[in-house]
Amino acid sequence: MKLLPLIFSPPGKRARLSIVIYHRVLLQPDLLLGQKGDIASFDAHLRILTRNFSVLPLSKAISMLKSNTLPSRAVSITFDDGYADNAEIALPVLKKYSAVATFFVSAGVIDGGRMWNDTIIESIRHAQGDILDLSQLNMGSYPIKSLTERQKVLITLIEKLKYMPQEQRQEFVDKLSALIAAKLPNNLMMTSDQVRELHREGMEIGAHTINHPILARIENSTAYNEIAEGKKMLEEIIKAPVNLFAYPNGKPNKDYLLDHVKMVKEIGFDAAVSTAWGAAQAGNDIYQLPRFTPWDLNEGFFILRMIRNMFNEIEVAH
Repeated sequence: MKLLPLIFSPPGKRARLSIVIYHRVLLQPDLLLGQKGDIASFDAHLRILTRNFSVLPLSKAISMLKSNTLPSRAVSITFDDGYADNAEIALPVLKKYSAVATFFVSAGVIDGGRMWNDTIIESIRHAQGDILDLSQLNMGSYPIKSLTERQKVLITLIEKLKYMPQEQRQEFVDKLSALIAAKLPNNLMMTSDQVRELHREGMEIGAHTINHPILARIENSTAYNEIAEGKKMLEEIIKAPVNLFAYPNGKPNKDYLLDHVKMVKEIGFDAAVSTAWGAAQAGNDIYQLPRFTPWDLNEGFFILRMIRNMFNEIEVAH
């Protein structure tokens, strides 16, 4: 199967850089989220990637992309947000396969913080009874007797809240968690020590703002501070430069705009990644590099999906 990626991603000027994106790696699949995302799946992906592709640290891959020296079948591995399981579960798998990943960490939610969407997830997980009555929060009522019903309400709430103004969204999240009155986990995100551990083990640390806002939905001055201060906070933790950035949520023209790309350059990052699909080639904007999430566990299907992604037209902010 190695020949197929080689044909479509030769070395040099015509090379393509595929950047894969993960968020969490769990010991067991999370049935509520309806995702594999477990250690067995991640191990299978690493086995396929290291057998069939040239796995490179992202910073090195970007440097080689700029100089037209990328090897054939180039791939880099990234993680977003800064979940504790990245250090606890994913790191040993990466070391097993001698692979270096880049971890884009939201600096303000480590050390006991929690992403707003995780508060929603854990609240729905721990909600008691067959009906979730959110009428006092102007969100209606939802059946939650079955797993499928809980999954539906979870998707509904996250979609309704994702693009809500940040303060209004946080107010709702706080009220929801108070209404559920369950003890929610405060160890989902990394500690500073775990960020340092990743860095010591040769992994790359990238910035992902302070609080993971949708940049396009906040004032430019606030966005600039989120980007710049998130970088500084991580640099203080690892005592080293943080040169790579990932746009929160990452959809061009919806989640971030061209103004934010200019901010990232001005603040001093070397490159940045989005969540637009595609594979980067020479001449692409290194401050809007695309990424892709393959999910197949069958080696052949995985490789074919990676190849297909190489030919996606890359969307960028303009």
